[in-house]
Amino acid sequence: MTLAGTLEAAEAAAPTESLDVVARMLQKRLGAVAVSFLIADFTGGSVVRLGAAGSVDTSEPARRIQLRGTVYDDVIRGQRPSVEDKGEGALVRVVAPVTNRGDAIGLLELFLPAAPDAEVMREIGETAPALAYLVIANRSLTDVYQRGRRAKPLSLAAEIQHRLLPASLACEAAQFAVAGALEPADHVGGDTFDYAIGRDTVQLSVTDAMGHDVKAALLATLAVGALRRARRAGADLAEQAHQADQAMRRHGRDSYVTGQLLRISLIDGKTEFINAGHPWPLRIRNGQVREITPKIDMPFGFHAPHTYRVQSLDLRPGDRLVMLTDGMLERNAASIHLSDLIVRTRDLHPREAARTLIAVIVDANDGHLQDDATVMCLDWHGTNYYQRDAATGADLTDASQPSRTGRTTPGR
Repeated sequence: MTLAGTLEAAEAAAPTESLDVVARMLQKRLGAVAVSFLIADFTGGSVVRLGAAGSVDTSEPARRIQLRGTVYDDVIRGQRPSVEDKGEGALVRVVAPVTNRGDAIGLLELFLPAAPDAEVMREIGETAPALAYLVIANRSLTDVYQRGRRAKPLSLAAEIQHRLLPASLACEAAQFAVAGALEPADHVGGDTFDYAIGRDTVQLSVTDAMGHDVKAALLATLAVGALRRARRAGADLAEQAHQADQAMRRHGRDSYVTGQLLRISLIDGKTEFINAGHPWPLRIRNGQVREITPKIDMPFGFHAPHTYRVQSLDLRPGDRLVMLTDGMLERNAASIHLSDLIVRTRDLHPREAARTLIAVIVDANDGHLQDDATVMCLDWHGTNYYQRDAATGADLTDASQPSRTGRTTPGR
């Protein structure tokens, strides 16, 4: 059966069985002893084996696998397939990234009786992104993928909070790459981030609702709902901010939400920016980190008379912009030199940079945050990058060739 036929069979199967169908088809076509799909959690810290065909002793936990120090981590970070060949009749393990436009969904793992030739690697390379589309098409129809993406059970507040995030936490395009990461506090503090791509623009937002737990999550729901409603109706940035402010005044019960809104033209690169009582963003350019300090307006929901000023940001090709919430700056996190960390992670894809920044904050607080920590990383490539490969999004190096050393070369 061709790849197209395999995908048709997978699409015809129940949403919970489509990955198993692909795994069985690959096993048959490639003579694999075992084929499986591993889905990455929200933080990128672990994977869970879902769809599978065949069996092999991998000497790994049956369910959740921690990524740090493993070939899985290397493949996700570098977005390069790995071929592990121990010789002497041992099975050859191939691990390939399952990624869609920079969103690292998971991994395809195969155990083969012999080292794969170029044709086998080509078929694996074509199947992996097709698996990503299957997951995207089916994840709204079943909880299987949601369970796999959670390293631990969520509180009610965290459940509400996660449903406010974009379906894909990263996105790669010709002109830009963007990714966000969020680590809820022990008592959720109401952080959210969002992005949307229009015909000629990309829009980003970061918000932080006052309070904790379910109340904060409900306030965040009001703010994000109002911003999305206005944006989808075609409102400009000032009107989006105005509608979020009005929603908070009418329904927020004397509470408020801070936020930042950014819109970038994909035609000429012009920017529009609103800061509603939120910490200033950081920009790294030519190895130097600077805090961008536009004027700050009132948070959404303040009853004192105010308006929202649309300002411009100085954003040039090659820049990375980091938008964050105050959970990245408070308490033990204050001991971290954030600017140095941003410099050290500059060569990572925004997806990996965002995850690394969050992980350092979590470690500094011994895994127990007093406030949500949220960060968005935007790499602006400019308007003349229409031919740039935006399929996987690791870095600008050639990510098409596998490593045959038993481990992949990590992404930069």
